[in-house]
Parts: sequence; structure tokens; C-alpha cells
Amino acid sequence: MADRRVLVSNRAELVGHGESELRGLVLDLAEVALAALSPEAGLERCVSVDGPRLCVAGRTYDLSGYERIEVLGAGKASTALALGLERLLGGWLTGGLVVVPRRPTEAPERIELIEADHPVPSPASVAAGEALFARAQGLGEADLAICIFTGGSSALACMPAPGISAEDKIVLHRLLLSSPMSIVEINTVRKHTSAMKGGRLARALSPATILNLSVSDVVGDPLDCITDLTVQDTTTAADALSVLESHDLTATVPPSVVAHLRSSPDAQSPSLEGIDIESVLVTRGRDGSDAVVAAARARGLRGVRLGEQIEGEASTVGRLLATLARGSRLGIGPFERGSVLVACGGECTVSLGTDGRDLFGRGGPSQEAAVGAALAIDAVDGVVGLFMDTDGSDGGTPVAGAIVDHSTSDRAAASGIDLRRAMLAHDTGAALRSLADAVVTGLTQTNANDLVIFAIG
Repeated sequence: MADRRVLVSNRAELVGHGESELRGLVLDLAEVALAALSPEAGLERCVSVDGPRLCVAGRTYDLSGYERIEVLGAGKASTALALGLERLLGGWLTGGLVVVPRRPTEAPERIELIEADHPVPSPASVAAGEALFARAQGLGEADLAICIFTGGSSALACMPAPGISAEDKIVLHRLLLSSPMSIVEINTVRKHTSAMKGGRLARALSPATILNLSVSDVVGDPLDCITDLTVQDTTTAADALSVLESHDLTATVPPSVVAHLRSSPDAQSPSLEGIDIESVLVTRGRDGSDAVVAAARARGLRGVRLGEQIEGEASTVGRLLATLARGSRLGIGPFERGSVLVACGGECTVSLGTDGRDLFGRGGPSQEAAVGAALAIDAVDGVVGLFMDTDGSDGGTPVAGAIVDHSTSDRAAASGIDLRRAMLAHDTGAALRSLADAVVTGLTQTNANDLVIFAIG
């Protein structure tokens, strides 16, 4: 496995109060999860190169048989994938273009990196999308396109469908992110209002051979929500309209969006029949959960996987999991004392409402879930809970999430901080930073959605 980096940069602050020993254990396990979830580790598990032979999940590609081998991609985990592929392929790699949220310290030599914006697209995102599409159109039958689209690609590389302006697409993204929609619902709308998503980039790449390597950030690992630019779409324009209608947004989104979905033939995703496409998820939430369980057992603790499909309103999820852990600590819950509970790959949501634009950056799902957990743990010692976004930026904020225990609510009360009000106002970030419970990692270069770890003393 790639050399493990310590990612939690404010560890000393986080273990300086409350349940210090349990906090340290949970942070150790979070590091173990992030190492297992790294794209580098995923490539080592799934990809190898032996001379001119590229082996991926049982299929072999003869690299000497292609005129060009290019890497195309966008997303929060795509930088690490690009670097890893450049090391693996060496001189076989002829070039590439990848859109990233921030240029890294170490950048690939053969693959061009373009910076754009996330979680809401910008004009730079539109320019990046157009550059990617143009690059795809330049490849032909004798070429291999290795596509590394990961979470965040929809905002980083944005190409509105004909008839929808860039401004309208940006407004649409913001409204979708402010709603309580699941990521599957959000992507259903985005795919049918795009000139590149829903398999349209794969159609532009044809007749090149396509190899998709990605990191799963969606519950259930549906490919057409993870690397949806380059696989067959399974949804329709009618599905996208239904999503908007079910969330009462048809009168709120820009009129061009509804008009496009109702009447434009371009709203339907193309068929990719006949195109050579292979898709492999090199990293999934399960990889992080399995690593945590193994590490907990190595310490003589009982590791319990809660799965990769935990979804729902963040505060509710936080309260529920903390209540189960609290009861278990008191001897009346479903888990034994000395247990570590882990979930990875699910996704909590926060409903900001259509007028929630000013709330962006003041908290995030993991922070809100952590506050909900702190309120449920209350005065019971021996329980520590961590909620964090594995990409290192929860809700677009500079923190990954938070770690809480019984001292969180005590210290909040002593400092005059009303945690319940902060949670209801979706303004949890300032409270958690003031309490020194906010977890800071910086961008982790991976993205497997939410990581939740509870330790029951």
C-alpha cells in the first residue's frame, strides 16, 4: 500500500479535552480508513502493468496496440488517480486532461490539470467541461481513453445542455444542493440537463476504447451516478422531471430547465451500444469499513460494520447512532461495551430550503450529524463519535467533520453555545470550531462520502 500520511492535522487539539483516550482511538481508526480509501491503495488492489500489458480486474490491454493512451477525468479523487496512473504507465501514457478543485503540490507531468470550482460550478467549470469534451472528440479508434471521473465532477466540469445557459445551470446546481434530495436524485436531474453527462462524453470518445477507473461516492455503487459521463445512463428525462416535481421545484428552477426536460430531444441520454467500455471501482466505502474493523480487532476490540448505505437527514442520523451507542454503554443497547461501530460510503443530507444560499459554508452534513450525536450522548461518558466527509471538506467548508463526546454539550453550555439552535439553524460550523471539536484534514484526495466511527468504552 502507498505510504500512509497522517491527515488529521489538529489531532493535539481534538484529544486535549473530553474522552482523550477514546478520541485518540477513533482518530487512529479514521486514519486507517482514509489510507484504505486512498486512490493509490485502490490502484494497487486493482491495476497492474507488466511490460506492455495493462491488467485491470481480469482484463488485459495491450498498450503497444494503441496509438494514443490518454487520461481524462474530473473530481476530488482524480488528482491522486492521475498521479498513480502516470507512475504505473510511464512512457506508455501520451497525455491527458483532468479537472481538479485545487492544483496539488505534486502534479503529473504528462497529464494537464485544470482548476475549477466545487460544489457549485462557475464559469471556470464550464470552460473546463468544454475543454474535456473537445479533447474527447479528438480521440479515435486506435486510442485508449482511461477515464477517472470521481465525486465532484458534475460541478468541476460543467457543460449545460443546448438551450440552458451557464447561469441557469449554476442556479440549478445550487437549488439541488440546498434540497433534501439524495445524490442519485440530484444526478438524475443533472444528467438530463447536461451536454456531457449521461454517457454523452463516452459517445464523443467513440470509437476509442474506454476504461473507467473510479472511486465510489454513492450508496449502492451505481456506475451511472459515479462515472456517469462515460457509462450508459439508466434514467430518463421523465425521471428528472419527476424528481423536480416530487420536491416542489418545477416552479423554482430556471424555466429553461423545465422546458428542456419536457420537450428537447437532447434531454434523453444516448445509447452507448457498440462502444468498448470497461468500468472498475478501485475504491469503495467497504474498503474503509473493512480496514477499521480489522484495526479495531487487532486492538482487542469488537468491530461492527454498520454498512455503506446509511442515508437521511444528518441531525436525525447523528441522534439515532449516538442513542444506540449511548444505550450500549449503559448496558441496554444492541452492542457490547468495547465495540467500535463503523459506517462508510453512505451520505447524510441537510435541507437548507430554496432560500438557503446564505447558509452554504456555515456547516455541513457531517458537522450537523455530530451536533445531533453530541446532544444524544448528553452526560454519558465512555462514548465518542466521529462524523466526517472523506474528501476533507464537509459541505464545502474547510473542515472534514467533527468528533464529539459527553464533554461537547457540557463545554457548549459553559461557553453559552446553544447547540440545538445551531443545529436547527444549519449553523454548526462556528460552534464546533469554538469547542475545538472540528476535524481538519485538508483535501484528502479521495471521496467515498461519509465516514462514521463510534467507540463504546
